[in-house]
Order: sequence, then structure tokens, then C-alpha cells
Amino acid sequence: MEYELKDLLEKERLYTLPVWSHKSEYLKKILQVHSYIKFVSLVGVDLGGNDTDEKIPISLFIDEMDSFLTNGVQTDGSSVILHRIATLNNAKVDLIPDLDVNWFVDYNHEHIDESKGVPVGTLRIPAFLEHSNKMVDSRSVLKRAEGYVQKSILELINHHKEGKFNYLYRKGISNVILTTATELEFWVKTPEELADEEKLSTSQMLKEQYWKRTKGSVRTALEKVMMLLECYGFEPEMAHKEVGGVSAKMGVKGKFSHVMEQLEVDWKYSTALQAADNELFIRELIEEVFESHGLEVTFSAKPIEGVAGSGKHTHVGIQLELKSGEKINAFTPKDLKEDFLSVFGWGAFLGILKNYDVINPFINSTNDAFNRLKPGFEAPVSVVGSVGHTPEIASRNRTILLGLVRDMRSPQATRFELRSPSPNSNTYVYVAAMYQSMVDGIKAFANSDLDTKDIEAEFSKPANVGKFYLDKERAYRSEEDVFDDYTQEERVSMFGKSPATVWECISIFNGYKEKHKMLYDEEVFTEDIINSIIEANIDIWIKELIGRIIPNNITLVRSCKKIHGEQNVSDLDVVNWEKINQLRFKLMKDRMDRLSLFSRIKKALGEKNYDEASKLQQEMQKSISQLKNLYADYRKNLIEDVNGYGDF
Repeated sequence: MEYELKDLLEKERLYTLPVWSHKSEYLKKILQVHSYIKFVSLVGVDLGGNDTDEKIPISLFIDEMDSFLTNGVQTDGSSVILHRIATLNNAKVDLIPDLDVNWFVDYNHEHIDESKGVPVGTLRIPAFLEHSNKMVDSRSVLKRAEGYVQKSILELINHHKEGKFNYLYRKGISNVILTTATELEFWVKTPEELADEEKLSTSQMLKEQYWKRTKGSVRTALEKVMMLLECYGFEPEMAHKEVGGVSAKMGVKGKFSHVMEQLEVDWKYSTALQAADNELFIRELIEEVFESHGLEVTFSAKPIEGVAGSGKHTHVGIQLELKSGEKINAFTPKDLKEDFLSVFGWGAFLGILKNYDVINPFINSTNDAFNRLKPGFEAPVSVVGSVGHTPEIASRNRTILLGLVRDMRSPQATRFELRSPSPNSNTYVYVAAMYQSMVDGIKAFANSDLDTKDIEAEFSKPANVGKFYLDKERAYRSEEDVFDDYTQEERVSMFGKSPATVWECISIFNGYKEKHKMLYDEEVFTEDIINSIIEANIDIWIKELIGRIIPNNITLVRSCKKIHGEQNVSDLDVVNWEKINQLRFKLMKDRMDRLSLFSRIKKALGEKNYDEASKLQQEMQKSISQLKNLYADYRKNLIEDVNGYGDF
């Protein structure tokens, strides 16, 4: 330990403070040497995934360190997403430092410490939010989930030590480790430039951008991001262009302009809670680096209609640590050539699929998220999984919700990939919900007489056939292309109807009360926390519709103006414009005897008729898409040059 401390003290610049260094005697020495670290910030994460940031002088932190590390600081919880928990008349929330994860030094490159010649740093310490003696934040939910999974699997191994898990019991399991990794996609663009949806769509169909070479400021920023990830010890694995984007143009000053590109950055997995902390920090790092190069970053799931959205494919696994220190993958079967998964693996895989309807509100809770989850862009539209055609040949089906990732040469690599999360999904909460679902399935199959072949048969049964664990009325497996090989009607018949709006997602959740129990196991989720998340989802859905989506659509409707004159006009132009104008009236124009679609949505929301508002929202989305397509066709037939339009 003294050698490790010496190494930290001698470093020219600190990026990370590991768990062992979170003792007052070490911290005081470290912070006195690295005096460019001027502030401390406790990073609590509310139930909406928003993190806190404050500036506490480092001198105060050093003077009151023991108390600070134990008791943290107080804050007002009524201003963050803790609905029904921290209210106006009971708003006190304590930020309690987490001593068991890595801490990061956040640098302000616009503020240089002249004495050291390096940017001023803030020590960001992940924290829990405590209200009325209860941990009520996103991080604490995932922390409890980690503990519950570890406890459950060790109990199952010990309970079945003379039976199906004898081979594991004899190895001597000392610990259970939850492993998680996220793939972060995002769009970058030059400020104030609008998207040409037609060019972007055409470029995507022609497959012109995927994994192509980056150029100019995008390349520089991406390289800097990867180098910084190495400095922080995140072990970056890959950065590349995604499918969306168009080629930038060279400006008169020799710099690229009209940048509009989709990118992805990946880094190594970690334990579940540490992985979520890492991602939270990396997102902000990416934003700041690209912004320093004059580029805007958006983590929206669907910033541009008609073009591929951004996802956050999430990989989850479980490792078993032996008393010898060796680690084995809990999902890997004894014989990789005979089976896809172990009993633990199958149970976890099917647990996610069976319970997906009640974990979906924690994954996809925004209008933006559901804008992405539509057929045609590799985003999942049905609750269906894939493990591959045969155990010996790994086949990645990119059209399903949940896939098995494995490598015959690397048994440790076995894991699951969930494809539905978007970049703004709250990783802490949905990963916790996933692991709760996994334990539900693991327990069901571990305590049954079914072997791995029996479980695979259960997974492969068609809809409306009796099943041991999975819902009878559904099918759950497809090794085919879910988009091209099935019609919409066939998808609904086989895999169930998928929600199209936030309210539909919540309605489905409310319809499966019996499946809620697994979320409450070991009080990982509580009734207060779930009610708080659901209420926040509804509140944000309503406010976005009224305050952002409808106003943006009003602007779009007004921008679709008549632009043909008396000359060079054909009868088709007149007909096209009449169709457009009728649609504009339907969307926006109220009459004495009839409200517009926009007004009907507002009325339904005001009356709390959310079923009606959800249906009208879908009608509005279809009408807006139709309007944009009609207007594009109308413009194309005009001889006069007209300006394009669009939004990002």
C-alpha cells in the first residue's frame, strides 16, 4: 500500500483515486501534494439519472474530512427527480460519499492553476442520496441489486451442492461479481446547422458512413477522448463512425464545416456500479472535448427522424470468483459445443425476457426513446431473444431485443446484450432491474428438474403452447430477421404488442402486478422508489408534449408554406399544396365545431385522459411524418429554387 501511495504522490497529474486511497490519512497527503485539485464535488444521481455537482473548497474538505466522509453534506431534494419522496415540506436529503468505488478528478481546461501549470481540478466523489434514513437514489438501487444477486447465487450453489451445482461447490466460490459494459452512441455536428434528412437517409441506405475514416475536428476530438479514457484507466477498446451521417464540407478557411456524424465509443466492462459511474463521467468528458473543438454533441435517441437513432447496447454477465482467485463465467456451459448456456445463464436470459414488460419503464421512459424503437433501423421492436443457430457457430442477430454474445475461444466472454436502452436511459436503475429479473429466472430453473436442453426447448416453444416459466401466450425465440421475415401482425401475434409511447409502456407495466414482486426482492426497489420513477415518467411525458413537442411541431407546420407562384406551376403542384394545407389545418387549426389535433392532445392531458392522449400522440406523429414527406415531394416538383428545411 505504501508503494501505491508513493506512486500517486509522484504522479504529475492525478486522474483517478482508487478505493484503497479513500482513507483520511492517505487523502490528506495526496491532496496536499496535488494542490491543483481545488474543489470537491459529491455526485449523487437522482431517480431520473441526473447527477449533482457542487463546488466545495478543498481546504474545507481537508479540515473536516472524517466527518465529511462519514456524514457527507445536506442538500434540497425537492428540486431533483425524487417525486413523492423529497417533497417541499420534507426536502432534506443527505449526500453520503461512496468509499467503495473509484473517484475521478475532473479538469477545467479553461482555468489554469498558474503555480502548477495544469488545469484546476475537482475531485468528483460518487455519493448516495439519503432521505429520512433511507437510500433513495439510483446508485443505491444498483448497489442493493449487486448485493442481492451475490447473496442469491451463493445460496443456490450451497443449497444444491449435492446436486446440479456440485461441480461449482467443489471449486469453492468465494464471491459473485456482476459485470456490465455499455456501448455509447451519439451525434456530433457543427453548431446551428440544420439536418438535411433526405441526404442523411440516402447516405445511410448507401452505407457510406459506417466505420469510415473520421476527419478534421471530429477525428481530433475522438482521438483526444480515447487518450483521456486511457489516462483515467477506463481501458478504451474502440471508437468509430456509426451508420448515420454525411460527409463534411471543406470551408473557405481550410476547416471542415457542415459536420453531421454519428459516432460510437466503447471501453472495457467493469463491476455493475462502477460501470455506471464510469459511463456517467465519460459522457461529460465526451461533451466537453467535442465542444472544445466547436462541435455540438447530442445523446438523444432519435435526434433526426428517418435516420438511425443512437442506442446504448448494454452487456451484462456474472463471474464467480474462486477461493484460489481464479474467475469463471457463470453463464458458460460445461461443454461449449453442446450447450449455448449453463443453467444459470439460461435462467438469467429467460428472466430478462419474461419480466421485460415490467423493467421497460426503467429503460425506455421518454418520448425520445420511443421515437427510436421503430422497425427499420435495427432498434428492437419486440420482446424476443436469440442465442444463435447452433452452439458451435456464434451468430449475432441484430434485430432482436436480447442476444447472446459468446466466443468458443474465450469462455469468459459469455454475456448478454440488451439492445433497447438509449444513450439517456438511466443505467443505474435499468441495470438493477435487469439483474433482479435475472435472479428471478435463475431461481426458477435452478430449483427445477430441467436441464439445459429442457430449458432451451422452453425458450424455443411457439406462442400458445404450455411453458414451465415463460408466458404461454408468447413466443420468445427468433433466429430470423424480426423486421423482414415477419409482418407487423405476425410480430404482435407471436411476441406481443410493444408500447409506442411512454403511457403505453406504463400501462403495460401496471397490467403485470404479479411480476412486480421480483423488483421488491431484498428491497432493491421499494414501492416509494417505483412510484417516484413512474410518476416522474408521466410528469416528464406530459411536460415534453405540451412544452416542447407540440411547439416544435407548430413551428414545422408554419414552415410548410405555399411557395409556388402563378408561373411554372402545374396541376400537380396545386393538388400537392391542397393536401399539405388540409393536413396543416388538421394538426393546428381550431374551429368552432372541431379542435385541432394539437389542441385535442392538450385537452386530453388536462383531463388526465392519458389513454386518449397517447393515441392522439401517435396520430400526431404519423401526421407530422406525412406532412414532411408531402412537403418534400411538393418542393421537388417546383422549378424555382427553394431553401430546404429541417431540424436537429
